[in-house]
Amino acid sequence: MVKQIARLIFENDELRIVGDLTHQTVPQLEKQVRRYKKKAVQAVDLKELIYTDSSGVVFLDWLSSDVFPDIPFKNASEKVQKALDRFSSRDIKIPLPPKHPGFFESVGNFALTLKDTVTDILYLTSEIILWSFYGIFISKGRRKGAIAQQIVYIGSNAVGIVGLLSIVLGLIIALQSAAQLRQYGAGIYVADLIAISMVREMGPMMTAIIIAGRSGSAFAAEISTMKVTEELDALKMMALNPIRYVVVPKFLAITICMPLLVMISIILGILGGFIIGMTYLDLTYVSYFNETLSILEVKDLLIGLSKSVFFAWVIVIIASFYGFKAEGGAEGVGKVTTSSVVASIFAVIVLNALFSLIYM
Repeated sequence: MVKQIARLIFENDELRIVGDLTHQTVPQLEKQVRRYKKKAVQAVDLKELIYTDSSGVVFLDWLSSDVFPDIPFKNASEKVQKALDRFSSRDIKIPLPPKHPGFFESVGNFALTLKDTVTDILYLTSEIILWSFYGIFISKGRRKGAIAQQIVYIGSNAVGIVGLLSIVLGLIIALQSAAQLRQYGAGIYVADLIAISMVREMGPMMTAIIIAGRSGSAFAAEISTMKVTEELDALKMMALNPIRYVVVPKFLAITICMPLLVMISIILGILGGFIIGMTYLDLTYVSYFNETLSILEVKDLLIGLSKSVFFAWVIVIIASFYGFKAEGGAEGVGKVTTSSVVASIFAVIVLNALFSLIYM
């Protein structure tokens, strides 16, 4: 291999580059150029530059930007000029970093985003309710047995976790309150506390939170996966409405299952309180259940069950909304599933607070 040689010559306020300017010769020229750094170099003469590669072009850009700012190149051969045109970055304008939006711009962007989100949710809600109403009477456009399959998944398979957490919740609430009521000889009122809290508040809310984490996440993951794999587009090509085919069976099934799960939660929560009443407060089962039945009214049960239906609808709507918005493959599916669960739990808690104020 022939060793490449290059050198610098300074004459008449001009810096001449002689030889080949490549990745082999650039290091030695870099050492030479430091001797001319303080001299008034007006131009760089490339007449005797035979060849240059991308490393040489970078070296020339460094000369014109850092060592001798804004010096011109002249007398470049056609081959060298082509290399400069292809690899030089002197004429490339570096884009400015994006300007951070101001306060009012941020508020405006948030308001527009919120408006679009609310509009999309309202459109989706109206479509789900419309096709669900039709779905009660007309089964065309959905899979045979889809509702029964969803009832098994949402309802039957969730009985264990809902029942276990409900009885533990009843035990905890009764145990914490019994320690205080016992001091005043009012242990019998544990039955009142457990009955009212489980029927009107804790039963519907805890069941909805469990279903949001268990079934709502599955809804969002299923729909978002169908979205990113273009299965929803395939349904449209087959003249099948994705909402009617995918969402409506879930909507109808959860509407049926949620009140039943809440009933199970209420019964087992009261049972948990009864266990504490018998073991810690020495209450009889007759006195405990008589006190429970005396404090409860039909209105309380209707309030709890009506709340559970609204919670069920919110879970399906939010899961569907995030599922249809998914993009970006597996990572997008994970993001919308997480967002769906968080939004569903938040919505359930806020709705429960609103219902409590309304029914207070």
